[in-house]
Amino acid sequence: MFLDFRTSFHFPFLTDLNGLLASIGFRLYSLANKLSSEMLWHLLLQDSVIKVLDLFYHDRNYARFFVLETIARVPYFAFISVLHMYESFGWWRRADYLKVHFAESWNELHHLLIMEELGGNAFWFDRFLAQHIAIIYYFMTVFMYALSPRMAYHFSECVERHAYSTYDKFIKLQGEELKKLPAPQVAIDYYMNEDLYLFDEFQTSRTPNTRRPKIENLYDVFLNIRDDEGEHCKTMKACQTHGNLQSPHSNMSRRDDDVECAVLSTDCEGFVDCFRKSLTTDK
Repeated sequence: MFLDFRTSFHFPFLTDLNGLLASIGFRLYSLANKLSSEMLWHLLLQDSVIKVLDLFYHDRNYARFFVLETIARVPYFAFISVLHMYESFGWWRRADYLKVHFAESWNELHHLLIMEELGGNAFWFDRFLAQHIAIIYYFMTVFMYALSPRMAYHFSECVERHAYSTYDKFIKLQGEELKKLPAPQVAIDYYMNEDLYLFDEFQTSRTPNTRRPKIENLYDVFLNIRDDEGEHCKTMKACQTHGNLQSPHSNMSRRDDDVECAVLSTDCEGFVDCFRKSLTTDK
C-alpha cells in the first residue's frame, strides 16, 4: 500500500508561500504596466547617452558640460521648427510656445558660452562629438515632436532633470574650490544684465522679475545654471498638458480686445492628429 502524499500530509507553509509569490507577481505585473514603453524608451536612451559621456568625460567636467550644453539647445530648435511648420499649414498657432522655446534656447546658449570661456571646447574631439550628437538629436526630436509633442516634452523633461542633478552633484563636490575662482565675464553680462526679459520668459512657473541672480564667483555661476535647468524641467512638465504653456509676460500684456481679435485655427496635437483634422474639419 502506497501513501498518497497529497492527502496524507498537509504543509501549511506551502499554501502561505504560494500566496506570497502570487502577491509579489501581481505587484510586479502592476508595476510593469505603470512603466509604459514610452518611459522605458526614454530612460534607455538617456542612460545610453550618459554612459557614453561617462566613458569620455569621467574627470573632465568643463568638457562634459560643453557637450551637454551643445546638445541642450537642440530640442528647442526642433520644437520651433515643427511649430513653424504647423503655422504654415494653419494647424497650430500659438505665439506663447514660440516665445518660451526661443527664450529657453537663448538661456542654453549662454550656458554654452560660459563653458566655452572656461575652456570646455578646447579639444577638437569634444567639439566633433558634441556637434554630431546634436545633429542626430535634432532630427530625432523633430520626428518625436511631430508625432507626439507630449512624448517629446516628456523626454526633454528627463534630460533637464538629469542636467539639474549633474550640476547639483558638481556644486556639492567642488563648491569650496569654485568659490575661490572668478566668474566668466559672459556669465556676469548675462545674469546681471539690465534687460532680463528673455531670462524671465523661459521660467513659466515664476512671476517675471522675481528671480534676479547675483554673480560674485564661479560658484554662483554654476548655482544659477543648475537653477536654470530646474526651471527648464518645470516648463517641460507644464508643456505635457496640451495647450497649457503660457508666456509669463502674456497675462501682463494681454488685453480683452486682443482676445476678441484672435484668429481661430484648428487645434490639434501631433502631425497625425493635425493631418486627420485638416481632412475632416469643415472649411
